[in-house]
Amino acid sequence: MAEPLAYFLTWTTYGTWLPGDARRWVDKRGSAGTPYRQGDPEQVAVARHRMKQAAVCLDDAPRRLVEAAIRETCRHKGWHLHALNVRANHVHVVVTTQGERSERVMTSLKAWASRRLNQGNRRSRWWTRHGSTRYITSRASLARAVEYVMNQ
Repeated sequence: MAEPLAYFLTWTTYGTWLPGDARRWVDKRGSAGTPYRQGDPEQVAVARHRMKQAAVCLDDAPRRLVEAAIRETCRHKGWHLHALNVRANHVHVVVTTQGERSERVMTSLKAWASRRLNQGNRRSRWWTRHGSTRYITSRASLARAVEYVMNQ
């Protein structure tokens, strides 16, 4: 596979999109390419019961902190940030790096954002584990991803 032009990364805040969610979800235990799964209220109830703390919804001030932390991380690491949108329950990032793996990039961005958030309100979990990592391999795909993150 050719080196990606950029990554389109998305992750959710802790507890806001549980396995079995009616909005559809991906079963990570399934094989690659597994289609989205339909809602399962019983599975949501089990996941909610297993939560170690309350779900995280970011209001304006924490959203600004996360945005600043992601921008700072990209500057510090020399990554090109094409687009960023921090929402109440998820984050979208389109970024070009110098050969770092997408999972490592997402982990770094989440860690820096968590450290910034913990300066004002200490929590053990701000984010769900992992997230979505899409490889962007063409200029047209990059333009569509940036448009989606900024305007959709």
